[in-house]
Amino acid sequence: MTRKKLTKKFNWFNFALFFLASIAGVFVLQKSIIGTTCANTGSCKESLSLKVENGAVGKFNGQKVTPPQIDLAKKETPTKVLGEATLTGEKHIYVDLTTQTLSAYQGDTLFLQTLISSGKSFPTPTGEFTIWEMLRATRMSGGSGAFAYDLPNVPYVMFYSGSGIAAAQGFSLHGTYWHNNFGHPMSHGCVNMRTIDAEKIFYWAEVGTKITVYGQAP
Repeated sequence: MTRKKLTKKFNWFNFALFFLASIAGVFVLQKSIIGTTCANTGSCKESLSLKVENGAVGKFNGQKVTPPQIDLAKKETPTKVLGEATLTGEKHIYVDLTTQTLSAYQGDTLFLQTLISSGKSFPTPTGEFTIWEMLRATRMSGGSGAFAYDLPNVPYVMFYSGSGIAAAQGFSLHGTYWHNNFGHPMSHGCVNMRTIDAEKIFYWAEVGTKITVYGQAP
């Protein structure tokens, strides 16, 4: 075989190896993104519809938990905060992972500040986000082993996306009934809030409200 033919054969062989490596790389990257960076389910298919399961039993870190009863027939109104009626300006939510706090501002006025629990089994991503879906209640599940969870009737869910985090990855602010350890990382990536605080934010915020997440969790 001539050198020219050998060179041509070698080039095709290298191209084939490069092509196969590229396919493998895409697969591994996709598996990494889909399999490990979801705040809700391992398959990144969060529930995007209202889902109420009164009477169901939840599971968190191997323990059974009792979800709250959701009464959708009852008309709920936001809890009024002193001076709320006079607030003007753009609404913006700030989540400080270092201090595990959430601060909600309208213009220059602080609407609410409270402790939260960010990601423990998987870190809550930092960046600039916007709320794209708001659900009064839904089911969330995912994790594995000691961090597995299956939680019906998660209340006041505000899904957000941005800064490279796709909507389908299921990150959100939401109320929490399965622990009371706010001020410390506890979640699978979402921002856990006391239900009473999540309710206030839920009725104050709207689709399109900006969220800034910054800092580093302890």
